[in-house]
Amino acid sequence: MKTPASLLTLIEEGVIDEVMRPLKSGKEAAVYVVRSGDDVRCAKVYKDMAQRSFQKRVQYQEGRKSRGSRETRAVATGSRYGRRQQEAEWKNAEVDALYQLREAGVRVPEPHGFFHGVLVMELVTDAAGFSAPRLGEVELTAEQAREFHRVLVRQVVRMLCCGLIHGDLSAYNVLVGPDGPVVIDFPQVVSAAGNNAARTMLLRDVNNLTATLGRWAPELLDTWYGEEMWALFEAGALQPDTELTGQFTFDESTIDLDSVRDAINDARELALIRQQGREAADED
Repeated sequence: MKTPASLLTLIEEGVIDEVMRPLKSGKEAAVYVVRSGDDVRCAKVYKDMAQRSFQKRVQYQEGRKSRGSRETRAVATGSRYGRRQQEAEWKNAEVDALYQLREAGVRVPEPHGFFHGVLVMELVTDAAGFSAPRLGEVELTAEQAREFHRVLVRQVVRMLCCGLIHGDLSAYNVLVGPDGPVVIDFPQVVSAAGNNAARTMLLRDVNNLTATLGRWAPELLDTWYGEEMWALFEAGALQPDTELTGQFTFDESTIDLDSVRDAINDARELALIRQQGREAADED
C-alpha cells in the first residue's frame, strides 16, 4: 500500500501514529483506517477535482457562503483561484456539517479534526469490531427495515432542522452499526433555505431510502415522509422531535400528482439499478 503524502504529514505531526489499511476509494476521496494512540479511526483523503466535476457540483453549492467578496468574485468568474476556493469550500462543507450535525444529535461519525485536506473521524464498526457494512450490503427482516426507515427519516428531519439536506442520500452512504444506521458522506450537503433545488433533493433522499427499505417492508412505498416534512419545514413548524405520519394530501389543483408518482418510481428504480450495478462490480 502506498501511503498518501498527506497522511505521512499527519504521522510526522503526531496527529495519527499509523496507516493500517485502505478502507475504500471513490471518485472524490479515499478512506484509510488509521491508528491514533489506542484509538482506531478513519482518515478521509480528498482528491482534487477536475473541471467536469466542478460543473456537476454547481447545483449543490448554490446557497453556500464564500469566505469573502474576493472569493465570491473569483468563483463567479471561474478563475484558477476561484476553482481552488471552490475546491476548499467543497471539502470544508463536509467537515462543518459533521460538527454541526453531531452537535444536533444526528447519527453521523464523530469528527476528530481536519488537517491538510484530511478529515479524521470515527471508524464506524459492526458488533464484531470490523468496518460496518453499508445499508445496501445487508439483508433485513421487515421489522428491521421499518425500524431503520424510522431512524433514518428522523435523521433527515434533524438535518433539515439544522438547515441542511444530505443531497446524495442512499443505501450506499448509510452504514449499519450495532446500534443501527449511521449517515456518512457530506461533501455535497445542501443549504435547505439557500438552494433552489433543496426540496427536490430532500424528496430524492427520502425516496432513495424508502425504495431500498421498501424491498423488505413494501408498505413503506406508500408513504410520503419527504413531502410531509418539507411542508412542515416551509411552514416553520418542523422540530427535531416532530412526529410524522408518512401521510400527505396533495393539492391536485396546483400539482401534477401523476408526475410526482413517476418521480417517486424513478427514484426507486434508480436505487435498484445502483444496487444491482454495485453487486455486479463486487462479483467481478
